[in-house]
Amino acid sequence: MLRLDPELNADIIMELKKPLGKLYPNFEDAIDDIVSSEYFISVGDATFNNLIKYELYPNIGIIDNLIQRENHVHDIIPVDELLRAENPPGTITEDLWETIEHAIELSDDGDSHIILVDGEEDLAVLPCILLAPEETVILYGQPNEGLVLLNVSDLKDKAQELINGFTKE
Repeated sequence: MLRLDPELNADIIMELKKPLGKLYPNFEDAIDDIVSSEYFISVGDATFNNLIKYELYPNIGIIDNLIQRENHVHDIIPVDELLRAENPPGTITEDLWETIEHAIELSDDGDSHIILVDGEEDLAVLPCILLAPEETVILYGQPNEGLVLLNVSDLKDKAQELINGFTKE
């Protein structure tokens, strides 16, 4: 398991608080870029909700039923079966890595695949960047700022650099 320790990993934590891609203050401004994406992954419940509202279904959606630490239940989850992963706050578990990898393999079928995380999905963006095919677009919410849209091809080295700075347990 990889863990972010506030004292040991302070630089990484500060880096993760910055958007890793293009920040859209309004979700609607990103719709054209989302629609033009051939393959995209969403991380976070607010992002997932906005996508579903506009009938934009991600190849993979990662949620934890929390929006800014408040319980949230989705009205619509467009899948027959939810994938599940355990991932405590401030960590990236082997279970989360393997579940993301499995969802990517399954996504060849053209359907949406949703991972419900028991714990917290915030750091799932990093394994998604490293595991997803080139040209994949990842969407996630930047709290109180908007939507971040990134292309994994641009960030594989950066994601690996950040992961290398985590504390291994």
